[in-house]
Amino acid sequence: MPSRLSREELDRIAALASLELDEGEAQILADQLAAILAYARQVQEVDTTGVAPTTHVLAVQERLREDEPAPSLPREAALANAPDADRDAGLFRVPRVIGG
Repeated sequence: MPSRLSREELDRIAALASLELDEGEAQILADQLAAILAYARQVQEVDTTGVAPTTHVLAVQERLREDEPAPSLPREAALANAPDADRDAGLFRVPRVIGG
């Protein structure tokens, strides 16, 4: 059985994640976090002596092509299909996403 988190630990984690939890949600989160931490403890117990660290599951070393500078798309061609481009300034206009 996974060890339980204290209410203080759970409240701290919820505050760090900017979550407001009611009592039912807190209970579900506590159970889920306890299970995740128990699994992490289980993974840490695996003997990895002699296993080289890796950054990828496959030993792929190939590159598709050399990274060499090349001419870019002309500005007019890039703006040609933009629905609301400011062609004089050479800019794309996009809807405001942040703020009001």
